[in-house]
Amino acid sequence: MSREQVFLLPDVGEGLTEAEILQWAVQAGDSVEINQILVEVETAKAAVELPSPYAGVVATLHAREGETLPVGRPLITILGDGDGDGDGDGDGDGGAGAGAGAGASAGAGAGREPTAERVEASGREALLVGYGPQESTGRRRRRRSPTGSAARPAARPAAEPTVTAAPPAPAPATERTAAKPPVRKLARELGVDITTVTPTGPGATVTRDDVHRAAADTTPRPPTEVAPAAVAEPAAETRIPIRGVRKHTAAAMVASAFTAPHVTEFMTVDITATMRLRDTVAARRDFRDLRVTPLLFVARALLLALRRTPEANAGWDEAAQEIVLKHYVHLGIAAATERGLVVPNIKHADRMSLRELAEALAELTGTARAGRTTPRAMTGGTVTITNVGVFGVDTGTPILNPGEAAILAVGAVRRMPWVVTDASGAEAVEPRWVTRLALSFDHRLLDGQQGSELLADIAAVLHDPGLAML
Repeated sequence: MSREQVFLLPDVGEGLTEAEILQWAVQAGDSVEINQILVEVETAKAAVELPSPYAGVVATLHAREGETLPVGRPLITILGDGDGDGDGDGDGDGGAGAGAGAGASAGAGAGREPTAERVEASGREALLVGYGPQESTGRRRRRRSPTGSAARPAARPAAEPTVTAAPPAPAPATERTAAKPPVRKLARELGVDITTVTPTGPGATVTRDDVHRAAADTTPRPPTEVAPAAVAEPAAETRIPIRGVRKHTAAAMVASAFTAPHVTEFMTVDITATMRLRDTVAARRDFRDLRVTPLLFVARALLLALRRTPEANAGWDEAAQEIVLKHYVHLGIAAATERGLVVPNIKHADRMSLRELAEALAELTGTARAGRTTPRAMTGGTVTITNVGVFGVDTGTPILNPGEAAILAVGAVRRMPWVVTDASGAEAVEPRWVTRLALSFDHRLLDGQQGSELLADIAAVLHDPGLAML
C-alpha cells in the first residue's frame, strides 16, 4: 500500500522565510530516489538544489516555477511503500523514513490527505538528505525530454511490426522548457516568452544564444495585399519584481546605512612595488596554475593591517550592548552576478598562505559567477573587500555589510605620473602603478584615528610589500 510523504520547504540558510521555485527537475508520475535532485530554488542568499528525502513516485508538485513559497509549506508529495517490507526500492523502515524525516508524514495514514499542520505536529523536520556545505560531486541532474516527461522505454506489443521513422524535427520549447535560471532571467528582461524559443542546447535546453536570437528575430513577413497592422509603441516602462538576492541586498543595505554611522576615508597609493611582486609570484612554478591578481595582495595587506587594528574585525551587539571582537577573519568578497550582488566569504582567511588565499579567491569568484554560492558561504563574514576597479572605477563610498565594522573598496589600477623621491632627496616625475582605496567603517566601533591607521597600514604594505616582514 502506498503512503503519501510530504516534503516541506526547508530553511536552507539561516533564518530564511521563503524561496522562489526556479526549476523543477521532476514532475508528477516520475520515480525518484533518495538524494535525487527535485527542484532548484532561489533564496534571499543563493540558488540551491534540493535533494529528495524520500524514494517513491511523485504525486503532487505544490508550487509552480516562478512561484514564491514560504518555508515550512508543502513542496512536493511523494508516494512511497507504506507497508515497510518492500523490495528496497521504496522508502520502508530502513529507507528515507529512518534518516530523512519520514516520520513527518507517518501520522497521515492511507486514504487521508496529509497537511502541513499534521506534518509539523509530528515534531520532526524534513531533513535534506546529503545537503550541506560539502564539495560538489560533479553529478548533473538528469534532463527531461522536450515533451516534459521522464525518458522511459515504452512497452511494445509482441505482434506489432517494427517501423523505422525519420527523427522528428526540433519542436519549439513547451511550457516546461528546460533552461537555466540565468537564461530564464535573460528572457524575462528581453521580453521573450521562453516557451516559444526553439532550444539548441544539450538535452533540448534553451541557451542564452537561443534567447538572443528570439529577441532579435526580424524575419520579414511575406508580402500580402492586406495592409500590415500598425506597429505597437514600445512599452514606456518595465516593472521587475523585487525578490530573491536583490530583495535581500536592498533590505540589508538600507538597514546598514540607517543603523551604523558610516565614515569613509580615501587614500591614493603608488603600488608599483606590489605589481612587480605580483609578476614575480605569477612566474613561480607553484603559482602558474592560478590567476594572480592585485586583489590577492590587497586581501593580504588588509589581513596584515587587521593585526594592528583588531577593532575593525568586530561586531556590534545591540541587544547585549557589547562589542564582539572576533579572533578569526572570514574575509568577504563582494561579487556582481546575474542574480545581483552577493558577498560570500573565505573562512579563516587569516590562517592561509598566499597560495591558499589565491585558490580560495579563485574558487569563491568562480562559484559566485556560476550562481552556485551556498548559504553557508554568505554568512558569518567579519570584514569585506569590494573591487570596483574591475569596472574601471577609481573608487566609491561602500556601505558596510550588515554586522561588520569595515569594508574596503579598491579602485582601478592605472599607470599615472607620480612624484618619486630618491635616496638623495631629489624629486622626479615617473609613470607608476597607482590605485585609490576607500575604507568605510562603523564609527561606533572605530574612531577616526583607528580607521585612519587601518587605511594607512593597508596602503603602506601595498606601497612597500617588504613592510610585511615587519
